[in-house]
Amino acid sequence: MTARRFRSARRIPAALVALLVLAVAGLFLYDLAAVRADRPAMAWRRELAHRLEVHTPADPGVQLAGVALALAGVVLLLLAFTPGIRRILMMRSPGQDTGQDTGQDTGQDSGHEAGQDAVEASRPPLRAGIGRKDAAQVLRDRAMEVPGVRSARVRMGRSRVRVRATSHFRELDEVRADLDAVIAVGIEELGLVHPPRPRLRVRRRAD
Repeated sequence: MTARRFRSARRIPAALVALLVLAVAGLFLYDLAAVRADRPAMAWRRELAHRLEVHTPADPGVQLAGVALALAGVVLLLLAFTPGIRRILMMRSPGQDTGQDTGQDTGQDSGHEAGQDAVEASRPPLRAGIGRKDAAQVLRDRAMEVPGVRSARVRMGRSRVRVRATSHFRELDEVRADLDAVIAVGIEELGLVHPPRPRLRVRRRAD
């Protein structure tokens, strides 16, 4: 089963929106309670009611305000539905060892395995991730192990990894072939859910 991406908590934006909604709701409730107690409504609410009576939805100011509120709503929806943590690359969940029966002690082994399966099923799914910088550092260390590579730079993206290496001896085609194989193995060993495609660039060191 594919592991789900980590989601950003977004505690600060959520707290700010909650405080704003709480402040507006509290202000309206206080004003309504004052009106119920035969006290005059606040000046801002009387002004708002007057403007709502004068202006219509066809007014340019009302339309601009509506567009601004709609855009703000779209932004909030995008923030709510998108994971937000793009610097973390999801890793594959470890598979369960099924094993093979040998035909001996089948009753006891099957009962023990059934108990282990029940315990594993009750546990929450394991999720793991690795930072893009950490993954790039791992691939850079692997690239530096290739004979002929003097320096290497790795930029890790979500769908592509760019490797730039400098060679000071050996033929560039040989270095590129070895580097391609090493980077492919390194990407596989990272165990990512969506392995990025490598893009290599090898050049001769300028003396």
